[in-house]
Amino acid sequence: MEPVIDQAFAAALYSEGDAGLDTGASLLAADPAADAELLRRGEEFVRRAWDRGWQPADLVRIVRRELDEHGAALAAGLIGSEVRRYARLPPRWQSQLDELPAPPPPGRPDRFSYASALLALYRVLLRLPSIEPVGPPPGAGPAALHLPPVHGEPRMLTRIRALLAKAEATGFPEEAEALTTKAQELMARHSIDEALLAARTHSSRTPGACRIGVDAPYETAKAILLDAVASANRCRAVWNSDLGFTTVVGFEADLEAVELLHTSLLVQGTAAMTRAEAGQRAGGRKRTKTFRQSFLMAYAQRLGSRLADGTARATAEAGADAAAAGPAGAADPGLLPVLAARDMAVTDTAEKMFPRTTTTRVRGATDLDGWTHGTQAADRARMGGAAPEIPG
Repeated sequence: MEPVIDQAFAAALYSEGDAGLDTGASLLAADPAADAELLRRGEEFVRRAWDRGWQPADLVRIVRRELDEHGAALAAGLIGSEVRRYARLPPRWQSQLDELPAPPPPGRPDRFSYASALLALYRVLLRLPSIEPVGPPPGAGPAALHLPPVHGEPRMLTRIRALLAKAEATGFPEEAEALTTKAQELMARHSIDEALLAARTHSSRTPGACRIGVDAPYETAKAILLDAVASANRCRAVWNSDLGFTTVVGFEADLEAVELLHTSLLVQGTAAMTRAEAGQRAGGRKRTKTFRQSFLMAYAQRLGSRLADGTARATAEAGADAAAAGPAGAADPGLLPVLAARDMAVTDTAEKMFPRTTTTRVRGATDLDGWTHGTQAADRARMGGAAPEIPG
């Protein structure tokens, strides 16, 4: 006779609708002896997802999008048990694992509900498509998994994080502007220093990639903002609207900068939008979706030009500093050729990962007040201009 778990899977995973889930859950709820095999097969589904290019944060994000928070917590539990198999994990994985939601207790609130939720999760995992890998899977050899820390990374990133956290927390736009500007200056100069060091030491490092979630609502505006941040930090961004994430391609130090700055600017933009909306409501206007969409579109567009200006200014200052220091020595390849070579390497890597990208027409903003307030918020969060000395 066919094992109960195979009967349950046949009913729930390879059919559509809730009826199959109910049948499968009823079979599993009546047979506690199937519990261990049920979880083992769940770990196997997770393992197959690694082979298809997915990472822990990606899995939890897609499950939360397709199911709910409870499904995401169940996925986190499976991920946690599956990765215990590996002595070493790829770069970036540990930070993703640390941010996973806490898994719920097994069998809660009752055996039927628990089995039904697991089967719904397995249905999602079973149907995941293959996506572009952004790093080695767990279980790869030590050489593939090892990446030495970026030169100067711990102290620099700690300082940048502190500046951005203060910018997010302050209620004064001018202070947020100064703090964010200083953080961007540090990022840009750090990137240039890394590029020159790699060239002088003939580093064999190549561009990598990371994925950043782009969640509803207003995902188009958020994706545009992320693209602007990536471009300003010498990276390329490719948005997958169907799966709800953007893949950012670049050198490691620049990827770190993109993640930090994008998160901070999104927090600042959302806070500014909420304040602007409060003013609108005080004037008798109700909150509207078009106001928010237009606000974030304007915020993203204006920041794009501001970020590009800031990067150009930092590059020019670095070039002037190098010229003032005297003629380049035999070991100094020169700033502009180094940056051009890195830009070309990033572009080549992105084109190999995504040989068939397409462009999409973006729906324009339709709310003038939202656009005006978004532009003003971007000006307050601008990257350019001089910043006061911030204790480091």
